[in-house]
Amino acid sequence: MKKNRTQTVLISILISMTLVLSACGGQGSAQLMGNSAGGSDAPADFSDLKKTGSMDRNYAECFAVDYYEGGLAMITIQDEGRFLLIPPESSAPSGVPDDVTVLRQDPKNVYLAASSAMDYFRALGALDHVRLTSTKKEDWSLPEVVSALESGDMLYTGKYSTPDYEQILLEKCEIAIESTMIHHSPKTKEQLELLGIPVLVDRSSYEPHPLGRMEWIRLYGLLLGCEEQASVFYDRQAALYDEVRGSLTETDESRKSVAFFYITANGSANVRRPGDYISRMIELAGGDYIFSDLAGDGASASATQTIDLETFYAGAKDADIMIYSSSIGGEIDRTEQLLKKCALLADCRAVVNGDVWCADGSLYQQTTGTADMIREMNLILTGQADADSLRFFHKVN
Repeated sequence: MKKNRTQTVLISILISMTLVLSACGGQGSAQLMGNSAGGSDAPADFSDLKKTGSMDRNYAECFAVDYYEGGLAMITIQDEGRFLLIPPESSAPSGVPDDVTVLRQDPKNVYLAASSAMDYFRALGALDHVRLTSTKKEDWSLPEVVSALESGDMLYTGKYSTPDYEQILLEKCEIAIESTMIHHSPKTKEQLELLGIPVLVDRSSYEPHPLGRMEWIRLYGLLLGCEEQASVFYDRQAALYDEVRGSLTETDESRKSVAFFYITANGSANVRRPGDYISRMIELAGGDYIFSDLAGDGASASATQTIDLETFYAGAKDADIMIYSSSIGGEIDRTEQLLKKCALLADCRAVVNGDVWCADGSLYQQTTGTADMIREMNLILTGQADADSLRFFHKVN
């Protein structure tokens, strides 16, 4: 209780100081979030910024980047706002509009509440930039993150909606990266901003194309000051994707149908919604997702949908391939384990023919593995998969 009272008092004092500074400075929160000492070749006033180019994107639609003189960049995230990125030792120009948040490149002590974004940091060798996370150690499937949490290099700071503000302040957090879940807790975002911590909301999961989701690594590369490294990584993955797509015969009538699902604790089936990135990857790998015409209730933006077993069986019984998702109920290695969860599946074509696979639990957190996942799905669909060629899936015997 004493700690809670101390935290409340500290936060209240800091918020009050922030509000007073905002009122006295008359600059707005956008500039207070980024200003520190340092010289710059950039114009002193926002209105004098001169655009030098834009980031070319292949698939990403939910973010855009414009480059300006002096090493500045304007990041625009769909439905989330604009962010002026300034070099590490530079000062923010004056006259920054109130709707623009100033970010400093190469931030330290990042508070990462968007778990899907962690893999971008991992792939760029920048996990040491992340100090705080809103995901517990037991809920991480990335070994490097688990190790960092065990060693204390990374700290759990509470659920995204109720973070430990005192800890965030004491760790000198320079930016909070949130998922769109933060919109269910708008006061949390407001509190962080009042404390002088800029909040960037990641919308990568809203990308209509799986490669668009992966292309966000280029945005994080820009943020971390390693844009060229991020582009090289992305280009390599995009080339792998192009190779898979180039091997497909789109008119081939032998395209196999795929069921991707897991059985819930109450005996229902959870499947991916049409257009979700998993169902899209199946199609891009050369398969036909069996629930592509599934009608949702229209009330949820969830990537999955729970349906009764009878409905699932009617669609899945003739599927050529079944892929069991292990993220919730755990991995399965034997057909008996699947049938224990749902005996109704015993006479399904994929079960009878021994074409059942299990998706690794890390599938959802390894955002940068999209092209590899599509390649592995293609190997499964074409009958070329073996244990040595798969990282994200394994055969259920």
